[in-house]
Amino acid sequence: MSQFVLIHGAWGGAWEFNEVAQDLEKAGHRAVPIDLPGHGEDPAPVSTVTMEAYVARVLDEVRRADGPVILVGHSLAGAVIAQVAEEEPAGIERLVFAAALLPKHGESPLELMESDGGGELLERVVFSEDQSYASLDAETIRDVMLHDVEDPEVLRRATAHMQCPQAVQPFRAEARLTSSRFGSVPKVYVRAARDRVLSPDLQARMTAGWEIERVFTLDSGHFPLLSTPSSLASVLIEIAAMEPAQG
Repeated sequence: MSQFVLIHGAWGGAWEFNEVAQDLEKAGHRAVPIDLPGHGEDPAPVSTVTMEAYVARVLDEVRRADGPVILVGHSLAGAVIAQVAEEEPAGIERLVFAAALLPKHGESPLELMESDGGGELLERVVFSEDQSYASLDAETIRDVMLHDVEDPEVLRRATAHMQCPQAVQPFRAEARLTSSRFGSVPKVYVRAARDRVLSPDLQARMTAGWEIERVFTLDSGHFPLLSTPSSLASVLIEIAAMEPAQG
């Protein structure tokens, strides 16, 4: 049995991983999706949300686990789990970046997205007057983030959930990563072949920046956890069965 901790991205919540978590549990694993500060059921005001707060919340979950976990991050949460691994490498069996940001030392999520000529999200984000938070309209959510979600009820609920303010500070936070700590943790990347948020070109460039054990590819948009949750769960189950990393 493996222990999975599942981390959502921007404008998200633990609810996004519900179906994936159910499939993992049915396969005999433990799966814990969590709400980051200011997301889902967490009451933190958006004005208090920072990358440091995200990292602290995930670190708490990792440290409470009964042994090392497989830590899965989607989208912005790739930057979060990378920093968690820098802080607590011994607590992590593997990192899984699912259509996720994978920064090098000194890079911020915003910098990576600005460098992505194929990404369609950034130009459609609506920033607050003071630039402290950002929002998305329903059309952007449907056309860019959830374009391959076919279930109308899933699409309706997800679109409603994502129309919320997202703190900008985590996007501006520069990664502080070392080869001796973050670099020592085994990493797997799950590419989304039809991603309109993080283009396939950006995903390939990010995976070239670190040693990656294996790259999986799903024929999905940015949210395989909503459009094809069983496929993502199958990949995670396969990752759990991988031989322990040498080193």
